[in-house]
Amino acid sequence: MSASIPASTSSAFLPLPPAKDIPVTFTASLKSWWAAGDKQGTASEERLLRRLPFFQAEQMTSSTNDSPVIAHRERVQLAAPKHFLNTLSIKSTNPSPTAPPPAVVLHGYGAGLGFFFRNFPALAQWAGRRGTDVFAVDWLGMGRSARVPFTIKAKRDDISGRVNEAESFFVDSLEEWRAKMGLEKMTLIAHSLGAYFSVVYALRYPTRVHKLILLSPAGVPHDPNNLSMPSRELTDEGDSRSTISASHSAVAASTGGVKQIREEQKSIKDKESRSRRLLTYLWEEGWSPFQVVRSTLFWGPMLVGKYSSRRFSGLTEEETRDMHDYILNITLSKGSGEYCISHILAPYAHARMPLVDRIAALKLPITFIYGEHDWMDPQGGLQSLENLRKAGNHRSRMYNIPYAGHHVYLDNPAAVNELLVAELDDAGEQLYLFAASRS
Repeated sequence: MSASIPASTSSAFLPLPPAKDIPVTFTASLKSWWAAGDKQGTASEERLLRRLPFFQAEQMTSSTNDSPVIAHRERVQLAAPKHFLNTLSIKSTNPSPTAPPPAVVLHGYGAGLGFFFRNFPALAQWAGRRGTDVFAVDWLGMGRSARVPFTIKAKRDDISGRVNEAESFFVDSLEEWRAKMGLEKMTLIAHSLGAYFSVVYALRYPTRVHKLILLSPAGVPHDPNNLSMPSRELTDEGDSRSTISASHSAVAASTGGVKQIREEQKSIKDKESRSRRLLTYLWEEGWSPFQVVRSTLFWGPMLVGKYSSRRFSGLTEEETRDMHDYILNITLSKGSGEYCISHILAPYAHARMPLVDRIAALKLPITFIYGEHDWMDPQGGLQSLENLRKAGNHRSRMYNIPYAGHHVYLDNPAAVNELLVAELDDAGEQLYLFAASRS
């Protein structure tokens, strides 16, 4: 039976004003822009985390309840001056000597750990039941981690050098974080570009990774004409039909299911406007959408508002406001890790050093997860599974999540949470067989 997490009481927190409405006028946008900063960014993240009944704010007195986990936020300092990784730690209050390795949750391009607020409760239940820990980390140069200069010394025609430098910026800091936190081994749960970096981390430090759970991973296929469309990161509307119904559980991926996803992607790509194609090309040539938003100054909050109100329409009104404020403060922070994209990806989401050609070296379990309305091409996942099996790794599998787009964990959290817990409990094989029987 899962450990019970008691409800929190609002009196335990110092007052935190609610997020303002998403601006629709220039005046409101100007006020929002003027208020943005580190203090507001901290508040925006805390609004999301205060939804967790086991979260302890920095200003709180120590909790005396009998919660099986306690969560707190900290800046984990790295060796280089002013380098730190923003971290949410969900710690078991009754650690088990037979506990499985802790789970580490890692976000995608330009996002942050707050994006997973709908998944932390289920992960905390798992941690409390198994006597282990869960961490969520903002990559260096993204989220609310240190915004340090991002530079590449390799020449433009030195592809492997550019890729290696860009990957090292993120992977080396994660390894330093792991050592600082005293973790021997981890299960990495990672989304999009974060999933790409997690595979690279596992390739460099295979003894430190227990399992990889990849949510809509970027940079997998080697086909330059694949159907991934990065511009949809800015224009995607998600899937607002998601509910908590068990009928929306994950299904084992099949060739037919992948074909349906790719047919939808092809249909959308065929209709893609010239401006959206240009957007994709410029983005992957080093142009950053966040840089453009920052350059608009007072209009920035309105631009972000158009995205957040559309993309997260499946959330409640309050959740959408809180997500908007969180995204806005991340976007307006100093540009840093976001500039990695042109070094990792060639135009149109073709990875310069695709994971499908590298992943077979891994001997650990790997789970691929895609949304049924994803804009990442799942064909790379199927090809990766084939390459892994040819190399003797038969502990990897792939799922599709119904009623979900690229942000599968937000669009259908019930299905994803069920799947994550099964994978963390190493019961994924049984779940896969059950899911396959229904697909």
